[in-house]
Amino acid sequence: MKKETKWSIDQSHSTIEFKVRHLMIAHVKGNFKIFDASIYTFETDFTSVEIDIWIDAASLSTGDEKRDEHLKSIDFFDVEHYKQITFVASTMVSKDEDENYELWGEMTIKGITQDVKLDVEFGGIVTDPWGNEKAGFTISGIINRADFGLIWNATLETGGFMVSDDIYIACEIELINFTKKENMMVLETA
Repeated sequence: MKKETKWSIDQSHSTIEFKVRHLMIAHVKGNFKIFDASIYTFETDFTSVEIDIWIDAASLSTGDEKRDEHLKSIDFFDVEHYKQITFVASTMVSKDEDENYELWGEMTIKGITQDVKLDVEFGGIVTDPWGNEKAGFTISGIINRADFGLIWNATLETGGFMVSDDIYIACEIELINFTKKENMMVLETA
């Protein structure tokens, strides 16, 4: 019988970032500083994964205070009324033999939920020098911000728009096998 494994995000080795085209010529990048997740698999089989990720929308940072204030306003994320961005998934399927997967789930931004597909590159599982079993992932995808009610924009005199609709998601996630860690702590105190 397979055992359920609980994983936790290693906050110091994980990032959730995004970028969007600005003025039709360059990208502006940003990230979220506060996030966490509930993640379960059967043993270390990540195709059996159940994920519930929540992101503090107000922790958004692009490196520019005025832009961040605008992004947190009602024009975009409206963090006063919609505190969290969530992603809930239970379907991860193999794309090829090179440890590449598709992760399907429901993303909710500003109270609007949409089905989303993310591409996942599995980096592998290792044990760190302190005995923690860790798994690494690179996650990417594209969502349309208008699908989530993030519709503010301005038309440029030269044609086109100030902000594109496509948002590129880029995450580096390192997980800790929390079930194994809990078992080690029990053994150490016994």
